[in-house]
Amino acid sequence: MRIALIADTFPPLRTSGAVQLRDLSREFARQGHALTVMLPAADLSTPWHLDELDGVQVLRLRAPRTKDIGYVRRTLGELLMPFAMQRNLRRSPLAGQRWDGVVWYAPSIFHGPLASALTKSSACKGYLIIRDIFPEWAVDMGLMGRGLPYRFFDAVARYQYAVADVIGVQTPGNKAYFTEWLRKPERRLEVLQNWLDKPAQQPCSIRVDQTSLAGRKVFVYAGNMGVAQGMDILLDLAARLQSRDDVGFLFVGRGSDAQRLRAAAQTRGLSNVLFFDEIDPDEIPDLYAQCSVGLVALDPRHKSHNIPGKFLTYMQSGLPVLANVNAGNDLAGLIRSERVGQVCESHRLEDLVQLAQTLLVQVDSDTGLSERCNALFDREFSVEQAVRQIVASLSSAEAVK
Repeated sequence: MRIALIADTFPPLRTSGAVQLRDLSREFARQGHALTVMLPAADLSTPWHLDELDGVQVLRLRAPRTKDIGYVRRTLGELLMPFAMQRNLRRSPLAGQRWDGVVWYAPSIFHGPLASALTKSSACKGYLIIRDIFPEWAVDMGLMGRGLPYRFFDAVARYQYAVADVIGVQTPGNKAYFTEWLRKPERRLEVLQNWLDKPAQQPCSIRVDQTSLAGRKVFVYAGNMGVAQGMDILLDLAARLQSRDDVGFLFVGRGSDAQRLRAAAQTRGLSNVLFFDEIDPDEIPDLYAQCSVGLVALDPRHKSHNIPGKFLTYMQSGLPVLANVNAGNDLAGLIRSERVGQVCESHRLEDLVQLAQTLLVQVDSDTGLSERCNALFDREFSVEQAVRQIVASLSSAEAVK
């Protein structure tokens, strides 16, 4: 199939979304599909730039800046983004290209106009990959009320849903948000698990054995450190376990809370905690090979379900997890049913400390723990399965039409 994939994150960015989309695009090419990734680019001096990455066409289209700026400017930039991309697409060599299917990735919620234009011009079907449900999660977190800003973002999100023929959510629990959307005939809702490609073999620039955590069982967190993660309880956990000289905590990444958390650890004198800046995603497997447990944190105010990309990287590396998540999250049931770690839904520090200690014993005594992690990844989160599912859904939708 000839497929267009619309997104707003892709390498050289190092976000989990960029890595996911890089892996997905590579697999589309490996399975013989002609894929073109369309991305907004604020720094282009020309309307468009076309290149190739691992057998995939990458078309960058000049659009307003939406990263690392204030909320008002970002919102305005995202609102204008799809129209700027559409205008500059018309100036590119792919202006007249017809597609067999259009796929787009949310976040962002603003791709609807471009996705609509492409599906209509090619008379093809559209597949929306939803990785978080915005603005609902922002309301849950107390970042937004249900006033005018919410109604604006909700209208944008609902328009994007209306454009899609198929929506892939990341857990069964998220299906409940789309009962109204499903009432229109010929729409399809399915669970599309997160995915990850085969690990790279790049040596990690962080060498735990050359730090103050050498010789310890290391709890590692690698990824975004923002308000949605609710990571303060992890520092509280480190403080409670500081008396154990066999345990350490390693935090690697960036985000809106990264500097605050780093400063808090220093202020509290947490000698068992180290922070490092973001590293290349290809270094992550070697980092995890030096650690004992992967950490997952989600703010307890969340009501939607989320399986973070970092959970996949832990499973792929055979690393059991200690998770602190919102009550009822599908991830909690998955961890327990597959016996790949310990999970706390109460957000009580005492409970999390007890679960951490239980897991430390398991790491030493349960010889099948790492193998269960690997098996879960291979069965549920391979990129091969994700591409086959998307293509099958687009093909089925096309046949229905």
